[in-house]
Amino acid sequence: MRDRARAMRRAPTDAERILWSLIRRERLGLRFRRQAWLGKYIADFVCFSPLIVVEVDGSQHANNGYDALRDAEFGSRGYKVLRFWNNEVFDNPDGVCEAILRAAGRSTVPGVESRAR
Repeated sequence: MRDRARAMRRAPTDAERILWSLIRRERLGLRFRRQAWLGKYIADFVCFSPLIVVEVDGSQHANNGYDALRDAEFGSRGYKVLRFWNNEVFDNPDGVCEAILRAAGRSTVPGVESRAR
């Protein structure tokens, strides 16, 4: 599993790459890890305080039962799961960042709008 997570970090999707550029190095005031191993699943992005999992999905995830199982597993561990479609990351990165901040119970971070463009 660890090797798979490493391989996924080396080959992110375009949407994952964009979102990582927006949330890495505590740019939102939250510390995230990417392609983190949680139980028997790998989450795209994880914040351990507060407990948030962020998933970025393409069309192959539409009505996917596997994702429901993963969400249930993450939820059973106390994580709030946020899912965004790739096009949301491409077309509305500010909105994605705002949703992450709301889920964390935080107000907006000054300058998020300028960093997301």
